[in-house]
Amino acid sequence: MAEPVLWLSEPDVSGEIRILDPHDGSPLPAVPVATEQDVADAVHNARHALPGWKATPIADRGAALHRIARALGERAEAIAELNHRETGRPTSEALAGVMAGVAGLEQYAEYAPLHRASSLNGPPDALDLERREPRGVAAIVTPWNDPVAVACGLIGAALVMGNTVVHKPSERCPATGRMLGEVFAGILPRDVFHTLVGGPQLGAELVGDQGVDVVAHVGSTATGREIARLVADTGAHFIRENGGNDALIVDENVDPDWAAEQAATGAFTNSGQLCTSVERIYVTEGVASEFLDRLVERANALNAPGPDAPHSLAPLVDERLREAMHEQVEDALLRGATALTGAEIPSGSGSYYPATVLNGCSNELRIMREETFGPVAPVQVCGTFEDAVAAASEDRYGLACTVLTHSLEHALEAVDRMDVGTVKVNGVFGGAPGGAAQPRHDSGDGFGYGPELLDEMSHVKVVHLQAGVL
Repeated sequence: MAEPVLWLSEPDVSGEIRILDPHDGSPLPAVPVATEQDVADAVHNARHALPGWKATPIADRGAALHRIARALGERAEAIAELNHRETGRPTSEALAGVMAGVAGLEQYAEYAPLHRASSLNGPPDALDLERREPRGVAAIVTPWNDPVAVACGLIGAALVMGNTVVHKPSERCPATGRMLGEVFAGILPRDVFHTLVGGPQLGAELVGDQGVDVVAHVGSTATGREIARLVADTGAHFIRENGGNDALIVDENVDPDWAAEQAATGAFTNSGQLCTSVERIYVTEGVASEFLDRLVERANALNAPGPDAPHSLAPLVDERLREAMHEQVEDALLRGATALTGAEIPSGSGSYYPATVLNGCSNELRIMREETFGPVAPVQVCGTFEDAVAAASEDRYGLACTVLTHSLEHALEAVDRMDVGTVKVNGVFGGAPGGAAQPRHDSGDGFGYGPELLDEMSHVKVVHLQAGVL
C-alpha cells in the first residue's frame, strides 16, 4: 500500500506533504513528513547534546550564529524563491524576510555575550549573584507568513543561550523550512539542532513531549490555546505570539490622504497576511468621507492588473484561507456593511483576493471581532475620537494598534486606554530596532523578540558564595 499523502485540509499522517502553488494551483514537489518516532528521537538526541552545547562558551555560540548568518545569506535567493512558490509572497518581500533573519541572527550573536544578570546585596563576607542558564530543549513552532525571519529570531535566541532546538516549520511552507534547517544543521554540532516537517499532529507530539523544557510558538490563537493545554501537563515554559486584530484609529485633525496611505499600507501589505496587519479601522466623522474616498483609490490601484500579470496583489497562501476570509466578508455584507471595492473572489486559478474596503461596519460583525488575515479594510465611522478609542478597545486580542493624530492629548489617551502590547502613533509599521513587547489576552504572552527574548530562553539561578570557616 502506498504511503498516504498529507493535504493541508487533512489530518496529520505519516507520508508526504503536497501543497499547491497559490499563483496557479499547480502541485509543488512533495516533502516527506516526520514520524512520531522521529519526534521522540529528535528530542532525545537534543537532550543528549545539551550538556556539551551548554558548556560551549557563549562567545563561541555567538560565533556559530555569525557563521549561520553568513551561510543563510549565501542561500538567501534560493530560500526566498521557495518561500515565494509555497506561500505566494512576492520574491522581493521573501528575500527581505530572509535578510531580516540574517540580521536577527547577527543581533543575537552580539547581544548574548553582553547580556547581564545581577549581583545582589549580601553580607560582606559573601558574594550573591544571579546566573543565567539555558532552559534545556527548546521546541520552536513557526508560521508561514514570515517563515525565515520569525524562525531565525526564536532559534537564534534559544541557541545562543545554550539551549538545543527542535524546530517545526509550518506545513504550509515545508520546503522553505527544510532548507532553512539545512543551513543551521550544517554549521552546528551534531544533534544541537533538528528540523521536523509535518502538520498539526506532529506539532502536538513535539510540544507535548516530556523532554521539552521551553516551547515558543508564533501562529494562530486556536493553535496557541491547544499548545497551552499540552505544556500545562509537561511544565515547559511557554512563549507565544498569536493572532492579532489590530485597530487603526483615525483622528479628525489628520490629513485624510496621508491617513488613507497609512491604512492601505497596514491592511494590504503582504496581502494582509501579517500578524500586525491593520484588521479594523475606526475613523472620526469629520474626516471619514474623504478618508474613505482616498482609501478606495489606493485599493483600486492595487487591484488594477499590471502589464504582465492579471493580478497586482500577491495571492493568499491557499484557497482554504481565502474561503475563510471571504466568509467573514460575506457575513459583514449580509449584516449591513457596504463593499466600496473588492469583496469578490476573482475568476481563474490561484488563491487571489482583491484589496477590499467595507464601510458601515460595527463591532457586532465577525470581521471586526476576528482576525481576518487578508487584504480587507473594514471601517466604522465614529462621532468623536473618544468614541473611536472606546470602540477600538472592545476586543479580545491584545497585540498592537495604531493611532493617527496630531494631538498629544489624544495620543496619550489611546496609549492609556488600549490594552495591547504595542501602541504606534503616526506610523503603522513603526518601531525601533531591538524593541520588544508582550502581547496580551488572546494574542499571547511573553517576549518573542528583542533582548528580552534571551531572558525567556534562559532561567536564573541565584548563587550564594561564602568563604569557608576554618
